Amino acid sequence: MASIDVRVADTLDALRRRSSAKVLEEMGPRYGIHTPRALGVQMAQMKQIAKQIGTDHELALALWDTDWYEARVVASLIEDPSAVTSEQMDSWTASFDNWAICDTVCFNLFDRTPHAWAKVDQWAASPAEYVKRTAFALLWCLALHDRDAPDSRFEHGLSLIEREAHDDRNFVTKSLSMAMRAIAHHNSALAASAAQAAQRLVESESRPARTVGTKYLRERSRS
Repeated sequence: MASIDVRVADTLDALRRRSSAKVLEEMGPRYGIHTPRALGVQMAQMKQIAKQIGTDHELALALWDTDWYEARVVASLIEDPSAVTSEQMDSWTASFDNWAICDTVCFNLFDRTPHAWAKVDQWAASPAEYVKRTAFALLWCLALHDRDAPDSRFEHGLSLIEREAHDDRNFVTKSLSMAMRAIAHHNSALAASAAQAAQRLVESESRPARTVGTKYLRERSRS
């Protein structure tokens, strides 16, 4: 096997060959992805590169350290969930600088690690916007993917949403809403619990909390 430096260089070369000035230009204005180091590669192309690589923990760590947005997406796709440590999750999360890398890492990787549920609790009260978003993006992903988790875990997740719904920062508020919707779709009992939680938010003295609750109930009535 080639050295780690060669494998990193090869992966970056593959990304650069698929980069597009148009994709790069549209990342911020069109998708709200603001990051200082990006090449402009479509997600489908990053997935192709990751599929060709396969699972590779060592390469995932090295790609993350390059700071390139696309390299970090590929890192999340090739990383071995069973090899991810709690410290690695803290380190990666602390470096999130946009919603897309946060949600992508949660959806592709974090929710499959053995530390996922503990991290929801750990990060939910963080003062850092993207760390807190990660807590609820992770809860959203767990609701989608963890079919074996007991309802009590998601009930606890709803309590965290209620507790943190006073936070009016945009990327936090959106993650709270995503998590509540996903929990409600998990099963009918949790849907009822989510509706009750949303009603309590509507009756809250907190404007951001009322917004989260009202949005959920409005979307629920349309479904």
